[in-house]
Amino acid sequence: METPVESLTFEAALKELETIVARLESGETPLQDAIDLYERGNVLRARCADRLDAAQARIEAIRIDAEGRATTTPFAAA
Repeated sequence: METPVESLTFEAALKELETIVARLESGETPLQDAIDLYERGNVLRARCADRLDAAQARIEAIRIDAEGRATTTPFAAA
């Protein structure tokens, strides 16, 4: 039984997504299994994106300026 995606940590979701991508790239997965894997992978991708967005929001919330004051300067991902 698969673990519900919403209960996975970012790291666990990313690891499972990487496994799915490797299986799909192998070209050895039967069509129906590939479709099921793709659907699960899409949900995992969304979960990872949501977790990254939440982390970005937390970073923005705790930025400190040169005088030690908290600021909410937007986080610029490089």
